[in-house]
Amino acid sequence: MRDPLQVAVVGVTGYTGLELARILLRHPALQPPVFYVRETNGAKCLAELFPQFRGWGEAPLRPLSVEAIVSSNAGTAFLATPHEVSAELAPALIKGGLRVVDLSGAFRFRDAETFTAWYKLPAPQAEWLAEAVYGIPELYSSEIAKARLVANPGCYATSVILALRPLTQAGLLASGSSVVCDCKSGASGAGKDPRRDLHFVEVDENFKAYSLFTHRHTPEILEHTGLNESQVVFSTHLLPLARGILATIYVTLGEPQTAADIESLYRQFYTGRPMVRIWPAETLPELQHVAHTNFCDIGFALDNSGRRLVIVSCLDNLGKGAAGQAVQNFNHMLQIEEQTSLQ
Repeated sequence: MRDPLQVAVVGVTGYTGLELARILLRHPALQPPVFYVRETNGAKCLAELFPQFRGWGEAPLRPLSVEAIVSSNAGTAFLATPHEVSAELAPALIKGGLRVVDLSGAFRFRDAETFTAWYKLPAPQAEWLAEAVYGIPELYSSEIAKARLVANPGCYATSVILALRPLTQAGLLASGSSVVCDCKSGASGAGKDPRRDLHFVEVDENFKAYSLFTHRHTPEILEHTGLNESQVVFSTHLLPLARGILATIYVTLGEPQTAADIESLYRQFYTGRPMVRIWPAETLPELQHVAHTNFCDIGFALDNSGRRLVIVSCLDNLGKGAAGQAVQNFNHMLQIEEQTSLQ
């Protein structure tokens, strides 16, 4: 018998997995989560691998196997695993009767060719791509509530989509105009695997652009804003800090608007969505306002012509950009308050 309040967490050793553990271990509605890793090194509790969890309560650690998870009474599995691992695990767990929230990019696209082209990996089977629901609750909450498989969005993609979707859905952008998404992220967004370019001496007191025209979050942005690839310039930069994303987005409006019009549009669009905070006109959010939270803060500035608009979108790449949003999606799946354990 599946217990909806019992969860299995696969892949807790990365930055996103650790953030997920922090959120789930304090979730008031859940039974103690069970964590699955490839190598336990003899540890039976998460705190034996990560001493920062001492005193947090029960956190059982188990060797990873599909059979062990399916034979448990877990109702949902979180996958904080590499794309190719999620592509194999998710279908097997769903067939075993669990629901899955996948934090990788494996199921973010309907089209297998899109995944293969941008990730350079074999795509999951088409039936699973068709079933997966893209996990931005502010846009797709009703579909998420019923889903067996939720594809958690990319961190950059979340910041940009939340900033642009009210404008594109309202048809306010000038036809054919360029949209510049100039984004910066902390180093934890690159994952935990050791890389020379992420060493402290390479990142500290440095700032650089990377993956121009090739970043994997590009097709997510296009698909969920309705923009064409030829319209969008998406640039990504590495900040010398641990966590956080700040996206500065430059657009041209088709008709002049007032600042009051733009603020009203955003506030109405995100009414009842507690994890998106709209700032008053002409005030701008900063990374320090969203660090270690699940909020996405959105502010803007409008020039005197009423047509040139700059939107600033801030979030924590490990919170609203990853683990926090995964739990927000899970809360929708259980039909409990979406901000539970996230405030």
